[in-house]
Amino acid sequence: MPKLAITGKGGVGKTTLAALLAYVYASEGRQVLAIDADPDANLASALGIPKVVAERITPISELADLIEERTGARPGQSGGMFSLNPRVDDIPDRFAAVHRGIRLLVLGTVQRGGGGCICPESALLKNLIRHLFAGPTDAVILDMEAGLEHLGRGTAGSVDAFIVVVEPGQRSLQTAQAVRHLAADIGIHKVYVVGNKIRSQEDELFIREHLPGDE
Repeated sequence: MPKLAITGKGGVGKTTLAALLAYVYASEGRQVLAIDADPDANLASALGIPKVVAERITPISELADLIEERTGARPGQSGGMFSLNPRVDDIPDRFAAVHRGIRLLVLGTVQRGGGGCICPESALLKNLIRHLFAGPTDAVILDMEAGLEHLGRGTAGSVDAFIVVVEPGQRSLQTAQAVRHLAADIGIHKVYVVGNKIRSQEDELFIREHLPGDE
């Protein structure tokens, strides 16, 4: 049961890879859950979901009433008490869009405080990710930005592999190196590299030379 987290610098093609993997697993008859945790939120388009349907998908982080109901605090409020372990088990069925056998859940982003934000929306999203990766779905594909704001040590044990998509450019490779260190910090050690936009043997060698030891 593949549980994969896919990341990389913006524009390298990680969302395309996430969509392709989702369809590969769906074609094998697996139950597939695709999770869009990228601020650009383009996975619906990459999956071929019609625009009129995609526009009706509300990111979980923007469901203020739901967040308040589950955590006891309103998003955007500073201070106060809220639940760090809110109920999330019914969220996929209620808020996922379904297209060609693939369920898509759009998480959205925490708008303040960065990756270290201790706030109700962050608590809900992190608990939701933990639940989804530990659940019985045959294949989970998480498309996320280079920062690991939605992941934590509680999720790391359920992630089968971390895939960093790179292109033959210094910024992309620097991002890959940073992601590898961040992944190790939370206990994810199976990190693989996928090269994209490779037009020559020199491009491939450039990636291999700058990411020695990466599979």
